[in-house]
Amino acid sequence: MRWSPPLTCWYLLCAAGLVWAQPAAEYKPERGQEGRDVMWVPTPDALAPRMLDLAKVSAKDTVIDLGSGDGRLVIMAAQRGAKALGIEYDSKLVAYAKAAAAKAGVADRAQFIKADLFESDLSAATVITLFLGTDINRKLMPRLLDLKPGTRIVSNTHAVGDWPPDGTVSSADDEKTQYYRTALLWIVPAKVAGSWRLAEGSANFTQRFQRVSGSFTVRGEFAPLSRVTLRGDQLSFTAGGTHYSATVTGDTMTGVAKSGGASREWRATRIKTM
Repeated sequence: MRWSPPLTCWYLLCAAGLVWAQPAAEYKPERGQEGRDVMWVPTPDALAPRMLDLAKVSAKDTVIDLGSGDGRLVIMAAQRGAKALGIEYDSKLVAYAKAAAAKAGVADRAQFIKADLFESDLSAATVITLFLGTDINRKLMPRLLDLKPGTRIVSNTHAVGDWPPDGTVSSADDEKTQYYRTALLWIVPAKVAGSWRLAEGSANFTQRFQRVSGSFTVRGEFAPLSRVTLRGDQLSFTAGGTHYSATVTGDTMTGVAKSGGASREWRATRIKTM
């Protein structure tokens, strides 16, 4: 027979600390649970590593995941040797992700904080990952475009405004994944729009994201640009039969010009921003 102490005895035992409450059930996030801005849906297992592959995440990177949820992308990035940070507004998800990182043995490289992603400092990132939504991505776009040129942005499924992606990857070959099969990559372009001065002339560039057009005037001769590419801080184009390549650093670009088998260094300084 089980002994049940009288009610007064029960109170005395509680006061003495000899009766403990049953431990609360371990928290486990549920797909579709409500969040501050969007409901939580985890990135499919088949797509998550491909997102990191698309961004070429390595041990050299600092990855920041916006809306990090259960922490899977942050933990995967840390397992590749990267320094990774998850920004999540739900404190329960933050605690859950921290525990998962500790269990995976990467708590030293996978950190999680409760914060507002619109107010968080993203400047240290070399890679940004996100699985949010088209409206939030559109609001984030100005901040993302202001990151250091060359920063890689990878989104699960959702576009970032009208910014055309630099690459995509799909996990459609995985029959277990019915939704959210596509990842999109953007590389933050340097800002090159404006008028630039060269030793031998001038250049004018117009820009829409990573798409650039313009013209060169060298020694009094006008030449339109062709074969223009801008990938991060690397700009290349052909003008007047000469191929130019350069690294853009703020209001300066320096590089090599090649023509007729000969090459020379060249430099330009921005004198007006459009």
